[in-house]
Amino acid sequence: MRLLHLLGTAAAIGALATGASAQDQTPPPEYGPNPTLGEPQRGLLPTMKIPRPALWGDDRPVVPEGFTIQPIATDLMIPRQTLILPNGDILVAEGKGQGAPALRPKDLIAGIIKAWGKSSVSGGNRLTLLRDADGDGTYETKEIFAENLNSPYGLAFVNGAIYVANQDTVVRFDYTEGQSQASGPPEVLAQLPSVINHHWTKAMTASEDGRFLYVGIGSNSNITERGMEAEEDRAMIWQIDVETGMHRQYATGLRNPTALTIQPDTGQLWAVVNERDEIGDNLVPDYLTSVQEGGFYGWPYSYWGQNVDVRVQPQDPEKVAAAIAPDYALGSHVAALGVDFSVPAMGEQFADGVFVGEHGSWNRNPPSGYKVIFIPFQDGRPAGEPVDFVTGFLQDADNTRGRPVGVTVDPRGAVIVADDLSNTIWRITPDEPVAATTAPEPVTPAAAEPATPEPVTPATAEPGTSAAAPEPLAPAADEPVGPTAGEPATPDASAPAAPGSAAEPAAGQ
Repeated sequence: MRLLHLLGTAAAIGALATGASAQDQTPPPEYGPNPTLGEPQRGLLPTMKIPRPALWGDDRPVVPEGFTIQPIATDLMIPRQTLILPNGDILVAEGKGQGAPALRPKDLIAGIIKAWGKSSVSGGNRLTLLRDADGDGTYETKEIFAENLNSPYGLAFVNGAIYVANQDTVVRFDYTEGQSQASGPPEVLAQLPSVINHHWTKAMTASEDGRFLYVGIGSNSNITERGMEAEEDRAMIWQIDVETGMHRQYATGLRNPTALTIQPDTGQLWAVVNERDEIGDNLVPDYLTSVQEGGFYGWPYSYWGQNVDVRVQPQDPEKVAAAIAPDYALGSHVAALGVDFSVPAMGEQFADGVFVGEHGSWNRNPPSGYKVIFIPFQDGRPAGEPVDFVTGFLQDADNTRGRPVGVTVDPRGAVIVADDLSNTIWRITPDEPVAATTAPEPVTPAAAEPATPEPVTPATAEPGTSAAAPEPLAPAADEPVGPTAGEPATPDASAPAAPGSAAEPAAGQ
């Protein structure tokens, strides 16, 4: 009865919040390096508007003329990010996250409403390998590469090994080209902050020279509602030494860095970041930015440079003065969860720039995101308006057939998009092939398949807990910190949030 009452209350409040926003005739989102930021708008409730899942049927997403989109894997278990291995195989990270306990009644209602826009499938906690053995674009092999992981998200290939960012650890798998199953359980390289885990996703990429992994760690709240103590080692990017597992804070003040990538030739780290909520349909823009070593990007004290968020008390004027304005606004609440640089093999129009996967809003009317865009670059910087690259997920304001997450560019000339609502991997290719800079050879499977991996059992976990890391005190910018012992998770945060549960899923995830 209590659940039915909550669902009824959520529906009524959601309709009320949606209607109020619609009457305001929300202006279009702001894009680019210099967005016009309006005045904050606060009320009892934020806008709550999330499209419900719909079926594709015989339809497919829409791509530009001269391109073709194909589903290369279906019936997955919440695909989030993908990794292209040197031989052209694709690894898919599947997982859902644990969800954080609700703080306020409106958080409970928001959690229920967000669940309406998600797949009912359980997270796979696994890596699935896709293989196109003859290079014809059909991935005839789909095998479980590794399982019993803990909400895997970020992926990287470094020095012949596969690295996976679980919600609580970075782990390493040995890899031999052509194998389709891991040869055994992974080795833990580093523990990651995971207590509460309001933002559970741990984005990851590797430096060009293979010495470091960069891991994005989201905040533990929207805007410090749990207190600053809960935000130690959160809202930042770590740099982790691949050989030792030692880490240091690379950049801070990034509320939720959900995807990371390295710019070719320059080695520059870039990120897409999900900004704060509850101050209006058009505040604050999510963004794409280069990440400066030692840089501070505003959260929680300010946004887009020196725009002070008065909800945060006490304020820190010195931090506000030091806050770096991001490079490019993506629009408010689009929930960007994927980013990767393009290659010339994608054709002249899309040769220089980044693709961004926008998961879509839950708190804007009309909804924003629900597509993949391309941001052109010139002289190494964003230049010009975003271009829609994959659309058609959003049928109308009330229904969506998919929600893009990870975006990965295949150097042979393809864009791989993970869709965690329809549980599909989409592949987009130009109709007229362009010579690629590198082309993996057709796959020759390993002579003998290694044994199925054993269950991953973190050494420090106790029954009913996850192997989470303690929140260490922040080190100096140039002071590495070694791997730390695991930390028991709170009981409320130990299990994935189911639709309609009291857990509070992180915004846009």
